[in-house]
Amino acid sequence: MAPEDKNRATAAAILPLVGGAANVDSIAHCMTRLRLGLHDRSLVDDEALKAIPAVMGVVEDDTYQIVLGPGTVARVTPEFERLVEEGREAATPAPASAPASGPAPDPASASASASEVASAEELASQGAAMKAARKAKNATPFKLFLRRIANIFVPLIPALIGCGIIAGLNGLLVNLGWLTSVTPALAAMASGFMALIAVFVGFNTAKEFGGTPILGGAVAAIIVFPGVANIEAFGQKLSPGQGGVLGALGAAVLAVYVEKWCRRWVPEALDVLVTPTLTVLVSGLVTIFGLMFVAGEVSTAIGSFADWLLANGGAGAGFVLGGLFLPLVMLGLHQALIPIHTTLIEQQGYTVLLPILAMAGAGQVGAAVAVYFRLPRNGSVRRTIKSALPAGLLGVGEPLIYGVSLPLGRPFITACVGGAFGGGFIGLFNQLGDKVGSTAIGPSGWALFPLLDGNHDLGTTVAIYGGGLLVGYLAGFLATYFFGFGKELLAEFNVSQEPAGATTSGAPGTTTGTASAPAPGPGPDQAKEPAGL
Repeated sequence: MAPEDKNRATAAAILPLVGGAANVDSIAHCMTRLRLGLHDRSLVDDEALKAIPAVMGVVEDDTYQIVLGPGTVARVTPEFERLVEEGREAATPAPASAPASGPAPDPASASASASEVASAEELASQGAAMKAARKAKNATPFKLFLRRIANIFVPLIPALIGCGIIAGLNGLLVNLGWLTSVTPALAAMASGFMALIAVFVGFNTAKEFGGTPILGGAVAAIIVFPGVANIEAFGQKLSPGQGGVLGALGAAVLAVYVEKWCRRWVPEALDVLVTPTLTVLVSGLVTIFGLMFVAGEVSTAIGSFADWLLANGGAGAGFVLGGLFLPLVMLGLHQALIPIHTTLIEQQGYTVLLPILAMAGAGQVGAAVAVYFRLPRNGSVRRTIKSALPAGLLGVGEPLIYGVSLPLGRPFITACVGGAFGGGFIGLFNQLGDKVGSTAIGPSGWALFPLLDGNHDLGTTVAIYGGGLLVGYLAGFLATYFFGFGKELLAEFNVSQEPAGATTSGAPGTTTGTASAPAPGPGPDQAKEPAGL
């Protein structure tokens, strides 16, 4: 089957299981997940979705998220959008025709039909109420704010990754003295986006907060304009880029509020002239004579604190960060780290936090391997692990988290222990003066190797990061093998999941036979925000 046919087949398999085209309100995707806004959550068949071979798991949040993995999601989403559009067009009602003559409808059957309609409406109402209750549970002001911040920065990740890899390649060529006529061009490609990242942040911020995106970008562009070097604020000369992405975010939010005030009070006849002018003028002045200085101080403090933390408490800080990252992910609090990563990349060229946090995925891999050996009779779980392990090694942790460790309970905790030891290993080297950083955010695991950078040669940086992965794998394996299973858990899951003669289905971890004990899988209340961005 051609790749495009395979992607369309996946989209076609998903659509009826989420209630059809009429039930889809919005469609978007991030690096690993297809995010759907649905009218009625009760129409979704979770188990059938998880049985689709390309689906790694499902996540219930403010949107219904189907985990497809990097690359796949970017190809399936357009096909899904086309199918939804085709479904909506096909559902457009035709002009009503005159009723055909015939016997009068039976009152009893009409009453039964009305009862069925009422029952269906009641079920739909109950489903909508359940969906609203679930959303309200996670809709605290702080989490909603963090989700907005994530929506601003996540679309920038592909450019960060691409430019980061080019920067790494350029650094390697410069160190080797190769292709000296090409390296200046590579440097321009790698640095161009970072030089203007504030503009993109301002654009996305205004869009996220309900303003005109281009006005947010225009105000944020002031921050990177070279001419600000001639302006003095708070007794000192400004420098282009001062305040960085935090200043751009604040400037764009201010622009949105100024714009909304203007839309409310400026007469319609003058709106097209006055509103954009006042928006740029007012928010621009505040940005130049206030936000750039304040945001610059905050950005500097973030960089200084990260350096101080790892220089003085490197091993301990790495242990805590590596161990707690996955619980932060489950609570959705990891989104607060995105602007911090971006600020560090903007200031220092790399973020020293991401390689430490990436060790959480290494702990998951080690824990999954231990589960594989501890459950030799459970063919279903072992197949799930074998199919999900390559993705886990490349930093895509959702299949292992939601398909193995989290449903089993204790292995999730021991996996976090593995991440803690891996983070402590890298933190220790930071404390000894060997910084290990990433020039972009998003990837982890083996996929982070092309993005590594630090204050020493590339070989040392790669060796330290690779050592951290090995420590995470080993610690996660040992902690899970010896402490990840109680007697009851082993008795329940270390049994054959399929009777004699049963054949496996196409989906990892499922069978067509009757299982003697349920294979672990994410329940509706267990699925929170996955580890990937």
